[in-house]
Amino acid sequence: MKGIVLRSPGGLDRLELVDMPDPGAPGPGKIRVRIRASSLNYHDYGVVSGRMPTADGRIPMSDGAGTVEAVGEGVTGFAVGDDVVSVFFPQWQDGPAEVGDFSTVPGDGVDGYARETVVRPATWFTPVPKGYGHAEAATLTTAGLTAWRALVVDGGLKAGDVVLVLGTGGVSAFALQYAKMMGATVVATSSSDEKLERIRGLGADHTINYRQHEDWGKLVRDWTGGRGVDHVVEVGGPGTLAQSIAAVRIGGHISLIGVLTGRSGEVPTAVLMAKQARLQGLIVGNRRHQNDLVRAIETTGVRPVIDRSFGLGEIADAFRHQESGSHFGKICLEF
Repeated sequence: MKGIVLRSPGGLDRLELVDMPDPGAPGPGKIRVRIRASSLNYHDYGVVSGRMPTADGRIPMSDGAGTVEAVGEGVTGFAVGDDVVSVFFPQWQDGPAEVGDFSTVPGDGVDGYARETVVRPATWFTPVPKGYGHAEAATLTTAGLTAWRALVVDGGLKAGDVVLVLGTGGVSAFALQYAKMMGATVVATSSSDEKLERIRGLGADHTINYRQHEDWGKLVRDWTGGRGVDHVVEVGGPGTLAQSIAAVRIGGHISLIGVLTGRSGEVPTAVLMAKQARLQGLIVGNRRHQNDLVRAIETTGVRPVIDRSFGLGEIADAFRHQESGSHFGKICLEF
């Protein structure tokens, strides 16, 4: 079978398409899955670019969706022919957060899904939403579940809330869709007027070009009549956090998800304290959260926004497309 390995010290030119041994039949508690698709995330880029070092020969990609080819003894809930999608933290099945690193995450601490076939414990997967294609399903593992946990699990999103999403990447696009699905109002930012037009087409109620308005946090608050937003899906990090704090209402909720503008920086602690807002960091979610998300999608019919798909052997080009920042929504691999 074919697969991708990353050679140390990393870099897009160190991704190699190679022949791999077939994983064979699944043992007790395991399933054999023919992987059909994956999707690109900022975390995956950190690994393949060498910014987040991993073992030489690591198989990248945290997200994997495909079809069950064989079922091991004792497996319940899955049968041959079922479509499944991987979970980000295989050891975190339920309950409060209990992992704070990537040592168990496929594509980082362990081998991932940039390969045609895997044999893994059945608990490393959930069902796919009915009607979803493999590429659509592969977007849920990281980006889809992150947005869901930020707004619904941690944020307690309800109808009538106002949500601020930053940019038009995968997490932000999902957050917008979930917010509208739940009856919320959405404010979105981008540096591109073209992307803002597209995100209005997804249902954004108000948009701001942050390149043209450096004080976009104040503009968001003004648009809400001075109250501020209930939730911020903060994917930027230190370069955007101050404006997010300016935008949030007193007692509001900021989900700190991304580090696109850096890993550390100043926090306006006095303003945050005065706002009495909850600033909560999070990394994706657990398997139960993902099962809940799948049921919600089946009820509402929400579908992911996919920018473009590449073949497995085109993985470096896919990441270069991600590097360019020109994408809108998710970038996928299909094979």
